[in-house]
Amino acid sequence: MAARVDVRKTYKLFIGGAFPRSESGHSYVVNDSRGRFAANASRASRKDARDAVVAARAAFPGWSGRAAYNRGQILYRVAEIMEDRRPQFVDLVLTSEGGSRARAGQIVDEAVDRLVWYAGWADKITQVLGGANPVAGPYFNLSTPEPTGVVAVLAPQTSSLLGLVSVLAPVIVVGNTVVAVSSYARPLPAVTFAEVLATADVPAGVVNILTGDAEALGPWLAAHMDVNAIDLTGVTGDPPLSRALEAAAAENLKRVRRPPATEPDWSLDPGLDRMSAVLETKTVWHPRGL
Repeated sequence: MAARVDVRKTYKLFIGGAFPRSESGHSYVVNDSRGRFAANASRASRKDARDAVVAARAAFPGWSGRAAYNRGQILYRVAEIMEDRRPQFVDLVLTSEGGSRARAGQIVDEAVDRLVWYAGWADKITQVLGGANPVAGPYFNLSTPEPTGVVAVLAPQTSSLLGLVSVLAPVIVVGNTVVAVSSYARPLPAVTFAEVLATADVPAGVVNILTGDAEALGPWLAAHMDVNAIDLTGVTGDPPLSRALEAAAAENLKRVRRPPATEPDWSLDPGLDRMSAVLETKTVWHPRGL
């Protein structure tokens, strides 16, 4: 009996709820933690990045206009599907990051729990960050947080799943839409997470995931005039690149989340910082009734 030839999979991008190949036709080899071939991944181009921004912008009015409770329900549904596909994600984290199967299982569990945690905050963050302001006069002064818009995220390079979830979930749960560039060397958990999003009631365009080099895609996203904020976590350890991206982002006064000196421990309590960083406070003055 002839030996069976492995079917080598080429993962696609996730743009506007669909899974297109890169318009460039290019892909790159993804190796596992031991340096062995694992799969091919599409190498996103600047055209793919522009398409993803268009999809995110089109999805923003509908997503930001949903009830916060409904966004929480949808994020919780993402967690449910991830839990159902736990063995697959454990295998992918093990392939990408190495270590023991027990550690990979812990990472997947923490990613699911992180989604549930943010889902719970969906309809509570306004009460924490907003409120009535004390003013002297015959009027009310009310402040409320509103989503920034389209947010570009350069995902962590080391933490292929938990880090990705930790930077994506807080952005979308408060009503923003996202264009994310996954870890270059470890994209497989991200593209499989995209498959979960496609079947979890997340509207098309709310999350768009590109695989490829953050150094190549980052400048186009940082300079894009229809991107309202950018998270540079994925270029941690590269100060010259992060400074160049900050300078490009200044063209339209984007909000910029600077990269930390070293990649964070994503298992720690995330706090509210990543949600508040992509919210804008809007204040309304209203006359008091008699």
